[in-house]
Amino acid sequence: MFGYTYFGSILLFLLSFLTSFRASAQDPTYVYHVSPDRGDVTPAVCRSCVAFAINETLTRCPNEREVTLYYDECMLRYSNGNILLTLNTTGEIIVYNTQNVTSNQTGFINLVSTTMTQAAVDGATSSRKFAVRKANLTAFQFQTLYGMVQCTPDLTGKDCLICLEQAVDQLPTDKIGGRFFVQSCNARYELYPFYNESAVMASQSQLDPAPIPPPQPGRARNSFVTIIAVVVPITAVILLFVALFTVRAKKKTTVYEMEPPTEGSLQFDFKAIEAATDKFSLANKLGQGGFGQVYKGTFSNGAQVAVKRLSKTSGQGEREFENEVVGVAKLQHRNLVRLLGFCLEGEEKILIYEFVPNKSLDYFLFDSTMQKQLDWKRRYKIIGGIARGILYLHQDSRLTIIHRDLKAGNILLDADMNPKVADFGMARIFGIDQTEANTRRVVGTYGYMSPEYAMYGQFSMKSDVYSFGVLVLEIISGKKNSSLYQMDGSAGNLVTYTWRLWSNGSPLELVDPSFQDNYQTNEITRCIHIALLCVQEEAEDRPTMSVIVQMLASSSIALAVPRPPGFFFRSRDEEVGRAGPSMHTSALCSVDDASITSVAPR
Repeated sequence: MFGYTYFGSILLFLLSFLTSFRASAQDPTYVYHVSPDRGDVTPAVCRSCVAFAINETLTRCPNEREVTLYYDECMLRYSNGNILLTLNTTGEIIVYNTQNVTSNQTGFINLVSTTMTQAAVDGATSSRKFAVRKANLTAFQFQTLYGMVQCTPDLTGKDCLICLEQAVDQLPTDKIGGRFFVQSCNARYELYPFYNESAVMASQSQLDPAPIPPPQPGRARNSFVTIIAVVVPITAVILLFVALFTVRAKKKTTVYEMEPPTEGSLQFDFKAIEAATDKFSLANKLGQGGFGQVYKGTFSNGAQVAVKRLSKTSGQGEREFENEVVGVAKLQHRNLVRLLGFCLEGEEKILIYEFVPNKSLDYFLFDSTMQKQLDWKRRYKIIGGIARGILYLHQDSRLTIIHRDLKAGNILLDADMNPKVADFGMARIFGIDQTEANTRRVVGTYGYMSPEYAMYGQFSMKSDVYSFGVLVLEIISGKKNSSLYQMDGSAGNLVTYTWRLWSNGSPLELVDPSFQDNYQTNEITRCIHIALLCVQEEAEDRPTMSVIVQMLASSSIALAVPRPPGFFFRSRDEEVGRAGPSMHTSALCSVDDASITSVAPR
């Protein structure tokens, strides 16, 4: 494999502008490189970024023939083949803000396209192959659109324009921010000033300096000697600076990396996570579950994430943990919270998720004031979205995932109140057996767990179906399953209460009063019916998520008659005539909402 020493790599990097022009194709010891910094960054920031890139290259891929690293402030690319003056549009990377444009989407897309196309023309004709543009967004909910484009400075204007036109065409313009990278250029737009406007304005007059007159005859040798006399000492000083900096780069850097979606690029730097969460401050804490605490994080570039700091009880090694995270991160669906990456630092194991702004479903559902924001139409949409998300995990994803802790607290709501299932795949990531039907480590929340799972540790897709049924009843009623309800002189949980209402022919008494009369009776009755089919005692009697999605989508599908649910609280009268006492007693249901990460099966 092609390789070089630590000292030699830095020397080649600094002197490549001299050596690359005389390197032959047969000589593999020379390195061709391109390392353009962003046109608005200061020299100090540029040096820091390049030095960090060198250090990362030597650490992550010391023996690779070709490497490309993308950062906010610079890009580093090297190869043992000639890459100078060559257009390369491979290695596409698209990064975008998860928030969609909610008003006048067509107008927004057109404005972004127009603005970025103008920036592309400016960048292609600029000597630095860099340009920025702004546009007013007075017709929208935001004020200003900021755009930036850049090519590697070795490209011709024609090749730069070809590259940037492709980049602009591939931008995700239905989002409020997006970036597109290839090896020869990149483009980005945001709704906040992500570049240094003052630095751009200051440099405008320097973009096209006056041409240098040709040397006079007979002075070529003296000029060459002068160049060497100047370059060598400057190179020595820069070399010393870079060598000192790279030794300390890992301790000081907080650069937010943008790399290809490979295993390595999913790993975040711990210090960057600490900075984003203000050292996991209470002010940034979003919540706590059975697997750890969750914090809001904001990077220096404005990107917001949710940071789950896992409890330190996992028995997995780093490699196993990393493999599971990479597998789960590949699962993408509009009704799943996206896993962006992870962080490993000593005993710290951290997961990085997309930030979903409207908190979790339980925040709205079980609060007498907030639940008014969820009318029946919106709740019905939430039920359908959850069903599709779980169906994807069960059947349509590359991994078969059983959630095992489906509850209102693990359903997040985006800016448009669309549901996103969270915490899926945690059994895999946390090193809990996912392949066996029986487990000694029960993960879940009492009240949502199916009888066979809570009592015997037996889990399957039908365990998630049971939890989904409980969740649907909570969404319809606005009440928690774990609370106790009085009816006909006996107490029971929400599932028992619903079953008695159904048996008495009065299921609509379950409906949240905040709906008033703004719902369709047939639609809401059908949802109660489906929920009761999901919570039946025997797993084989419950429908699959595929069938559930069909039943929700079409009222023409006939529904079976539901059997009594699991964990059914029977009154004394209901026990008469039975051979013995019911095993479904209140001792099996906890009224505590805390998640359980490790309990012995009964």
